[in-house]
Amino acid sequence: MDLSIIIVSWNVRDLLEKCLSSIFNNVHNINYEVFVVDNDSIDETSKMVLEKFPRVNLIRSKKNLGFAGGNNLAIREAKGKYILLLNPDTEIIDGAMERMVKFMRSRPEVGIAGPKIFNPNKTLQPSVRRFPTIIDQLLIFLKFTHFLPNIGPLKRYFATDFDYTQPNEVDQVMGAFFMVKREVFDKIGLLDEKFHLWFEEVDFCRRAKNAGYKIMYNSEAKIIHYGGQSFKQRMTLIKQWLFFKSMVYYFWKNSK
Repeated sequence: MDLSIIIVSWNVRDLLEKCLSSIFNNVHNINYEVFVVDNDSIDETSKMVLEKFPRVNLIRSKKNLGFAGGNNLAIREAKGKYILLLNPDTEIIDGAMERMVKFMRSRPEVGIAGPKIFNPNKTLQPSVRRFPTIIDQLLIFLKFTHFLPNIGPLKRYFATDFDYTQPNEVDQVMGAFFMVKREVFDKIGLLDEKFHLWFEEVDFCRRAKNAGYKIMYNSEAKIIHYGGQSFKQRMTLIKQWLFFKSMVYYFWKNSK
């Protein structure tokens, strides 16, 4: 099996249907399997998957396990040499899967890679970040991005100087399309489920880099990302609390 595609979905049935259609209509010339983890949705996500996509391996969770917990359910069952964690609010275009698998096959030192990501209107969606510091994350938490977006710590973290036209090594790539070599999970373990949302992929990238793997951005593969559709359903105060909780845990964990 070349590739295992894992999609964790929570109450975004229509977007998930569009995502799955884009996979089965556009992925060719590689052996792949698809998992959907229904994170306790109430919008008949599971029914849609069973009726319209019989090739999908459906895992139904009786509670919302978050990004890490949901993905880990399927990672344990995945058989692919490469494992793709894919958001349900994405669309696959222009042979992105094949390009990503080829990219990683040609670079054995790469443990994690991400593609060029576009907004629905086909403008570039920045997807590369540097590893966070306490200063830049506090600035984000306090909403400085709204009125002082160009101060030094934020520009450094958001990698505003990054060249998206060329493949390059990076600190982290966006979790919307997060392709991982299977051996990385075997070596460093699964996603840390103490992160319910936010910082899971950042933590995983740091662990992979510490283990000697490279994280790469591949400008030759392209996808569309609608962005944060599941999380828009949560109230702002809950979002703030989950962000703060994950941020504190991330810096505590990586200060040891």
